[in-house]
Amino acid sequence: MLRTMLAEDRNLEIVGEASDGGEAIALGVDLMPDVVLMDVAMPVVDGVEATKLIRKKLKRACVLMLTGSNSRTDVARAREAGAAAYVTKDRIAAQLIEAIRELAA
Repeated sequence: MLRTMLAEDRNLEIVGEASDGGEAIALGVDLMPDVVLMDVAMPVVDGVEATKLIRKKLKRACVLMLTGSNSRTDVARAREAGAAAYVTKDRIAAQLIEAIRELAA
């Protein structure tokens, strides 16, 4: 669903897709994207830790954290890890593409 929604926007280019946090880190370093979409709940390496490592290696990349939770603790952890923005899964359809555009600008 997420890939389909993003692929419909002609101004966005999907350069990679990871199935776990470790793969996300490797792809981020390899592909050097402008914006990384990261789920908080990733297998192998959780999204918060993966975000920390991506931000250490890719200073210019913006990480947009996606999660099913809007708990203040999760938001704070994502921000501390270096996430530039945070979108809950219930708001993805309404906010995701606009958030990506803002981060890429």
